[in-house]
Amino acid sequence: MKDLARLRRVRDRIDREYAQPLNVEALARDVHMSAGHLSREFRRAYGESPYSYLMTRRIERAMALLRRGDMSVTEVCFAVGCSSLGTFSTRFTELVGVPPSVYRRMAADATKGMPSCVAKQVTRPVRNREARVLVPHLA
Repeated sequence: MKDLARLRRVRDRIDREYAQPLNVEALARDVHMSAGHLSREFRRAYGESPYSYLMTRRIERAMALLRRGDMSVTEVCFAVGCSSLGTFSTRFTELVGVPPSVYRRMAADATKGMPSCVAKQVTRPVRNREARVLVPHLA
């Protein structure tokens, strides 16, 4: 029970500070856990590692910025806290299914006139394992 409260603090911090340089060791230290224990318990509680959760938050925010269309892919990459355009593009493509530049073109038309809160929900990335759970016969 005590670990769950600490895990929530880590998750909440990632949600708030996704654009800041965060690493598992620092997150673990702040809640008085080892990095390994934090990673194991976080995965058990939330279904993914702290790093994966952080990258998902960053990609979600990047999607919103790309839909606005007033920033380049490189600017978006750095705005969401990624330090490598290559890693950002690779991770974005894994989660969203298309590279950031393609997403930017597609999303501009697909979400035109849609309130941003609705667009965020409709375009939220779905991990492959989540899709398998939602559609068991495809797993």
